[in-house]
Formats: sequence, structure tokens, C-alpha cells
Amino acid sequence: MKTIKTLLAATLLVFSLSSFATEEPKTQKLSMDYALKTYIDAIASGKVKGFAEILDNDVKFTVTRGEKIVNYSRSEMVASLKGSENISQNCVTEHAIVEQSATQAIVKVTMKYDAFSRINYVTMAQTNKGWKITNVSSVFL
Repeated sequence: MKTIKTLLAATLLVFSLSSFATEEPKTQKLSMDYALKTYIDAIASGKVKGFAEILDNDVKFTVTRGEKIVNYSRSEMVASLKGSENISQNCVTEHAIVEQSATQAIVKVTMKYDAFSRINYVTMAQTNKGWKITNVSSVFL
């Protein structure tokens, strides 16, 4: 009986420690770096975990396709990325901060494919719930 209790206690300890190890610290989830990394992981590698959390409720996605401009809502973008979950894009992804203040940032995320490039201008804002993406404008070159 003592052996069973010891095994049970050890198993519970291992599971509780491993569940804490996989979670990002709350302060890290609030950072701009976390939001940007989560966004890039989602669009380039299909890693959608945490993607919805980094989006502002009123986020707007705009894609320019030739003469046409197409708008997507938060829910449409989340659903689209869930449809391509764990699918990596065949591209090289780079990012650069265009402008940054204490409360807002604009980041250029470039996805270079063999025949074209997709450039995403990502606007982020510091909110009371951490850094959130408020707008993404995409163009294809």
C-alpha cells in the first residue's frame, strides 16, 4: 500500500510539473515579442496555439490582390489558420520593426516564396491585456 501511495504521489508530481513547464509565463504572454512570435509562427508554420489570444477583438485583416482589396474579420482569420494548422509555408520569413513607441508598433513581416513575396504590415498596440495585433495589411509582390 505504501508503494502504491509513493507511485501515485510521484506520478502526480511529474504531471503537475510538466503541465507548468509547457505554459508560457503570464508576463511573457503580455509582451510584444511574444505576440509577434506567435503571429509569425501561425502564418508561416501553422502553429495556431495562442493565435486568437494575441488578436484584438476589433482586429482587421486587409489583403490587396491587384486592384481588389479584401477584408477579413478576426473570426474569419482564426478559422482560416485553423484550417491550415501544422502546415508550414514554403518560404523564408523575416521581420523588421518599422516604428515603435511605448504603446504602439508597426512591424513589417516578409514571407519570401520562390516566385513572389507576401508583405504583412502588422500594427500592434499595448492594451490592458498585453500587446495585441490591431491591424494586418498584406500585399503580394
